[in-house]
Amino acid sequence: MIIINSAGGWIENDQGHVLLQLRSPTEEQWGFPGGILEVGESVADAAIREVLEETGLQAIPTALIGVYSKYFTTLTDGRSCQTITTMFKMKVTGGDLTLDHIETFDLRYFPLDAMPVLCSSQHNAIADDVRTGNVPAFR
Repeated sequence: MIIINSAGGWIENDQGHVLLQLRSPTEEQWGFPGGILEVGESVADAAIREVLEETGLQAIPTALIGVYSKYFTTLTDGRSCQTITTMFKMKVTGGDLTLDHIETFDLRYFPLDAMPVLCSSQHNAIADDVRTGNVPAFR
C-alpha cells in the first residue's frame, strides 16, 4: 500500500455556488479541482498549481476546510493506496475557466443543495463538512 498526498480547492462564485470538475469523458465523475503534491511542494502551493492546471483559474487559499486522511482506493494499476487530502477554500485572483480534455472535461458551478454525485467518499465528506459548517475538519 502507498500513501498519496494531495491538495485541492473549494471555489465559489458570487452566488455561492461551488466549482466542480468533470474528471472523465465517459462517466459522471464530478469532484473538486486538486491533485497530487510534487516533491518539496507545500500543500498550499500544490492547491494553487493544481487549481490552475485543472481549471485555468489563478486562486489563493483563504481558509482551511480540512485534512481528509482516512480514505482508501485502488489505483488503475491495481495498487492500493491511502489518500490524504488537504482542502482549502480559495479566492480567484485571475484567469478564465479552461478545459484541457485530459484531466478536465467540464467545469460548472453548482448550488450546494443541488450538487451532482461526487467521485469519492472523500469528496462527499468535504462537501458535507462545508454544508454543515464543520470546518476545519480533520478526518
